[in-house]
Amino acid sequence: MTAKKLAAATAAPVEMPDEADQALRFEKARAAQASALLEDYVELIDDLLASGGEARPTDIARRLGVSHATAIKSIARLKREGLATSKLYRGVFLTPEGHSLAARVRARHRLVVDLLIAVGVPRQCAELDAEGIEHHVSDAALAAFARFLKRHSTAS
Repeated sequence: MTAKKLAAATAAPVEMPDEADQALRFEKARAAQASALLEDYVELIDDLLASGGEARPTDIARRLGVSHATAIKSIARLKREGLATSKLYRGVFLTPEGHSLAARVRARHRLVVDLLIAVGVPRQCAELDAEGIEHHVSDAALAAFARFLKRHSTAS
């Protein structure tokens, strides 16, 4: 969309949604933001365990671009939520629930990336954009994405 069209679209009067509907939208966004952090951690821990056999807090912090203290705090939250365990001098491990969450997050990420690529977004951009979208998209939207991709792949 050109800047001129965008300005024209935003200049139009806005019809406000019902208060309850709007509050529900914002509540959903806040909940997604709260779970996004945990989802990123379990996905990364699962990847580190699969590739190198261990997920050390130092490696987690570096790969997520956070401080070591932040990683330790988030790992403690994962443990409280029953998603991870740790062993002294051995790093972080996922519980069965943590592995299950990591698999769901990874599948959601792939689906969002595949959809973005199918509509013409370059792969690198799709990977970056999916990191945010994957945490906010509903199951209904994911199902629609999958149906679209299935139709799109059979039409090719």
